[in-house]
Amino acid sequence: MLHDRVLVRTDIPEGERRSTGGILIPATAAVGKRLSWAEVVAVGQNVRTVEPGDRVLFDPEDRAEVEVRGVAYVLMRERDLHAVAAERLQGAEGATGLYL
Repeated sequence: MLHDRVLVRTDIPEGERRSTGGILIPATAAVGKRLSWAEVVAVGQNVRTVEPGDRVLFDPEDRAEVEVRGVAYVLMRERDLHAVAAERLQGAEGATGLYL
């Protein structure tokens, strides 16, 4: 990984999904702008706020997809991340493990 790039693996494949009430929502259903969670797989040498294993929130419309050995990943800049959830942050006093 170079510079400020972050490589992530998305949690849920795109397509059909279920609401919390159990209703099946088809992939073709129009929804408002929705952010997605993903797990950080690798980071460039200039990335300061995330580490591999962290979960990040990002806009799925602003992404570049890449396939490595049959696995789909998303490549983005660190500045395109909206939030980070990391277990390493939960040990600090008063920390929730989530920072924006």
